[in-house]
Amino acid sequence: MKRPRKRGSSVAVIDIGSNSVRLVVYEALARSLIPIFNEKTLCGLGREVQSTGLLAPDAVDKALTSLKRFRALCRVMQVGRVFAIATAACRDASNGPDFIAKAERICAVKIEILSGPREARLSALGVISGIHLPDGIVGDLGGGSLELIDVRRNAVRSGVTLPLGGLALQDLAHKSLKRADRIVREEIDEVPQLTAGRGRTFYAVGGTWRALARIHIIQSGYPLQVMHGYSIPAAEALDFSRRLRRLAAANMLADIEIVADARRPLLTYAALVLEHIIRVAKPKTIVFSTFGVREGLLHEKLSESERTKDGLICAAEELNQLLSRSAKHARELIAWTDRLVRVVKLRETEEDRRLRHTACLLSDIGWRVHPDHRGEQTLSLVVNGNFGAITHTERAFVGLSVFYRYAGLSEENQPPATMQELLTPAQLERARLLGAAFRVAHLISAARPGVLPATHFRSQGRKLMLVFEHRLGDLVADRVGSRFRQLARLIGRSGSIVRR
Repeated sequence: MKRPRKRGSSVAVIDIGSNSVRLVVYEALARSLIPIFNEKTLCGLGREVQSTGLLAPDAVDKALTSLKRFRALCRVMQVGRVFAIATAACRDASNGPDFIAKAERICAVKIEILSGPREARLSALGVISGIHLPDGIVGDLGGGSLELIDVRRNAVRSGVTLPLGGLALQDLAHKSLKRADRIVREEIDEVPQLTAGRGRTFYAVGGTWRALARIHIIQSGYPLQVMHGYSIPAAEALDFSRRLRRLAAANMLADIEIVADARRPLLTYAALVLEHIIRVAKPKTIVFSTFGVREGLLHEKLSESERTKDGLICAAEELNQLLSRSAKHARELIAWTDRLVRVVKLRETEEDRRLRHTACLLSDIGWRVHPDHRGEQTLSLVVNGNFGAITHTERAFVGLSVFYRYAGLSEENQPPATMQELLTPAQLERARLLGAAFRVAHLISAARPGVLPATHFRSQGRKLMLVFEHRLGDLVADRVGSRFRQLARLIGRSGSIVRR
């Protein structure tokens, strides 16, 4: 089992935004960030900055009250390190310095007021932290500003900040959508960070855009409720944004109960900005990221060796350590399936290999669940897991691989059709094959280390053999043989067990 977390190893980020003030506490500063507490207050600090140049007094009072609670929570939770940042409203308002001074006295930490380019860079690092090898334009829409920045794998280019956050745009346009449309058009046309986005991905970061994604998920009947990594073809996102604007014009947005009251009026402005971004950038896909400035700030503080690790593998290793009967056995299972792939010459891309290794690490995390429900419960845990660096299709593949490990491959124990539909027939067949391999491996070893390394694969023509070293001969049984033959059939071979 996982060792208890060391006292004081947790880190927290206090994020003073133009719309919300938020505290997120993470278990540790690590490649795979694990949130253990998350709370926000919608204060609206930036709602009048464009017109008055000031943070609204009532918003300041509400924010300072929230910060007192956040500081008390950090003490109660014995947080090791606290980082604090502030964004557009605080850097633009003339009374921003006075507010920050009061906030620093309450929080007892230095608050970094992010410049526009700095905020853009941290947003890009957040996407790098949460998306595997991203390639596209990151757009972070807050209450006060929109940051745009180009990211390719781990490389970040220069960013730009525009006064198009929901509250700022609402303020500048005096709540007129027609004026807002003109403002957005003038600000966005010819922005270099957008014109480089043709045919690539646009990564949408920020709470209001996530609210748009949540509405789209519900209206489309999509089977996963996970916001991070949710993707929409750009053409569909454009139609959706325009439809949302028509609903706003008809005053029909007030009935959207899944969005917080304070954020609901900003949905139209967020849809308007997204519509113009799609028009100018012409991306292929819109991907929503819950990883942004806060995660980027912590990603920046990791050592270079930690930053280059695969976030998905790190998350799977954490879950393996925490929930599996033997973490070492899962690592032996990786080597065991490596040998299987090599012997049968199974075609496998680097991404296929990455997902197979992830599934191996997660293959025993459901053992505490009642046997009748291990498949469905583990599938739910994987596809809804709070981790990044994985697409929704990849969640379904890994989840179904582990589902088949527990539920078997019979027609009577099939996963939900909606989950199967997220995969191509070839991906679904590969998940079945991997699940069948897990069923053999776990039956042989009882999830104990030291057993799988003493079994070997041998291939002769169309025949696949599983060879047991002499000392393990008593582990051979009819059930082992039948499961191995089932695995061999999925590979297109006949199968047999051999005692050395």
